[in-house]
Amino acid sequence: MGEQEPRTNGPPEAPEVSFATFQGCLMNHIEISVSESEKRNNGALNLRDFYTVYLIETKPTGSSTKQPRKHATVWRRYSEFERLLNYLRIKFPFVIMPPLPEKRVMFAWQKIPSDTFDPNFIDRRRAGLENFLLRAASHPLLGWDPHFLQFLQEENPWSDTNSYIQLMETKLKTLSVAVRVRKSHPRFEALRDYGAEFQNSVTQLLKNRSRVAERTYAVHKLHANYGRVFSEWSASERDATGDSLQRIGHYLDSFAASIDGALEDEELLADQLKEYLFFAESLQGVCGNREALQLQLEDSEEAVTSRNAERARVRQGKSLGLMSRLFGAVDTEEVREFKANELEQRIREGAALVDERKGQLEEFTQKALKEVERFQKQKVADLSETLANYAFLQLKTAKKGLQTWTQIRECLLNIPTN
Repeated sequence: MGEQEPRTNGPPEAPEVSFATFQGCLMNHIEISVSESEKRNNGALNLRDFYTVYLIETKPTGSSTKQPRKHATVWRRYSEFERLLNYLRIKFPFVIMPPLPEKRVMFAWQKIPSDTFDPNFIDRRRAGLENFLLRAASHPLLGWDPHFLQFLQEENPWSDTNSYIQLMETKLKTLSVAVRVRKSHPRFEALRDYGAEFQNSVTQLLKNRSRVAERTYAVHKLHANYGRVFSEWSASERDATGDSLQRIGHYLDSFAASIDGALEDEELLADQLKEYLFFAESLQGVCGNREALQLQLEDSEEAVTSRNAERARVRQGKSLGLMSRLFGAVDTEEVREFKANELEQRIREGAALVDERKGQLEEFTQKALKEVERFQKQKVADLSETLANYAFLQLKTAKKGLQTWTQIRECLLNIPTN
């Protein structure tokens, strides 16, 4: 057999970018947990308007001077987590942000309720919010952000967010025109395409998994009908035959009930896949942020080019206004010199802005590529573990089913034949 062709459908190859692990991340200095949830009423006037809050507990560890120095507990709504994430996205546009858990039930099937106040959904969301905080605290930049620390330990850290909201609106306006860039970066273009393909693959995986889960659940629950039949049948039989049939009925009831726990465990693994569904969106967002910077640079370069051309026309006496062209007036030498000097000053200012934006773009590119490298390593480790755990769970479920059918077979073989 000849050599296999190299695979081309994986993530784009990253250039060699050194990325030293930052040992001083917040997680080395603090313990974080989201330990409880509580349903509250939104106001006395509307008794049906409820919301859920989650208790964040932080405990300092060790004796580092950098660590937060108090044990704190604060209650936070999901919407407050959203505001924190939006703030971090604006503050660190080059970071592939850890996502929040789903706001509404995605890829639901028969056993999974769509009610966001369902206890199982709330508990899964609680675990997802804790995971978000742990991932942020493990990041070398996000964890030490002052607003993030306030979010963890201060009851009301969001009293002044107007400046950040205005900044976010400005950024969103910029991103909306980012598609106009004339020269895209091939590496980030490939990353954007990869993010879309990766997102589609995880989406299809989750869709298929929900269909398989629903069918598996239905098949197992149908076996409860077998259990009822055997139990009723046992009442009409005597001695060992009736006892065996009754035990078979119990085994089948147990088999039908066993799927609940298995699918609950499987749902936790599905939540881990959903996290990477949102990670893929964040990766594409970083690529979009770079395009916004690229657009700003291109606009600045275009402005300088236009002013250079205008200066050349002024010096040649060709830059005449409408009235001058109509009545044949010609600028004097002094006027032309004044206009040329004015344009020269604007060109220098524009060139300085071009240099500044080039520096911003280069810095963003370097930081973003480091983030991509960190993300790719994290993704491989996380998804390998998640999918391996999924395979282990299927093996565990299959072994339990095999044990049940082995016991049923033994019951049938032990029925007396005479």
